[in-house]
Amino acid sequence: MKSDSKVLTALAPFPVVLPNWQHAPAAVRAFTTTRHGGFSNGPYGEAAGSAGLNLGDHVNDNPVAVKHNRDKLNLLLPSDVIFLSQVHGNIILDAADLAAGNIGDAVLSTQVGQVCAVLTADCLPVLFTDVSGKVVAAAHAGWRGLASGVLQNTVTAMRAKGAQEIIAWLGPAIGPQEFEVGRDVLDVFAAQVPDVQAYFEAEASQDGSEKYLADLYGLARKLLNDIGLSQVAGGDRCTVTEVAEFYSYRRDRVTGRMASLIWIAPN
Repeated sequence: MKSDSKVLTALAPFPVVLPNWQHAPAAVRAFTTTRHGGFSNGPYGEAAGSAGLNLGDHVNDNPVAVKHNRDKLNLLLPSDVIFLSQVHGNIILDAADLAAGNIGDAVLSTQVGQVCAVLTADCLPVLFTDVSGKVVAAAHAGWRGLASGVLQNTVTAMRAKGAQEIIAWLGPAIGPQEFEVGRDVLDVFAAQVPDVQAYFEAEASQDGSEKYLADLYGLARKLLNDIGLSQVAGGDRCTVTEVAEFYSYRRDRVTGRMASLIWIAPN
C-alpha cells in the first residue's frame, strides 16, 4: 500500500464529482472522474478534442495515453486501481483477491487503503459504504446488471462482511429523458418491480414499435429501497446531455470511460 498523503479529492489535479450523501463516515473517500484533465485526444479527449482523462483501456484509445491517465489517477490514491473486466452481470469480487482481468461488475473491500472502482460511460456507477466505515463497495449497473441483481448481490456481500446500515450514491449515468429502450427491457423489469410503469415513459416511434424512456436512477433507487437501503443519494446528472463533463457511449459510440472510486482511508 502507498503511504496515505490524505489528499482531499476536492483538491484533485482534475475535476471530480463528489457524492452528495449524508451520514457518510469521515474515513471514507469517494469520487467520480470526468472527461477533463488527462492525456487522451480525439473522441477520448475533452469536448474540444484533447486533454481527456479516459481511463478505459478497451476502447481503442492510445494505450500510452491511457497509462498516463491511470498513473495520474493513481497518484491520488492509497493503492493503485485494479479495474474489473465488466460484463454487465452480477458477480461481486473482494478487492483483496482482485487481479487484472478478473470478471465482475462490483467490488467490495474491508481493508484500509484498498481502492474499489468501476468504469462507466452511461451505465450507472453505484458507490456504497456502511455508516461505520468498515465496508465499502463500487458497482457497475447498466440495465442488464440491474435486472440481474448486481445491486442486491453487492449489498448481500457487504452484509456478509459485517456491514450494518448501508448508504449508497448513484453516480453520473444516462438520464431518464435520454435512455430510450424497447418493450423487451420493460418486460424484464416488470417481473420484479411493482408499478414498473412509473419508471418507463412511453413515447412515439417512427417504425411503430413500442419505445420507452427508462429511468435508470429510479429503478436503482427502488431496488435498493426494497432491500432496506433508505439513504440513496445522487441520481441527478446525465452523461448524455452534459457533453462537456462526461463521456457517453449512447451519444458518441466511440468514447472514453470515467471511473467511480471508493476506499477506506488510513488514519
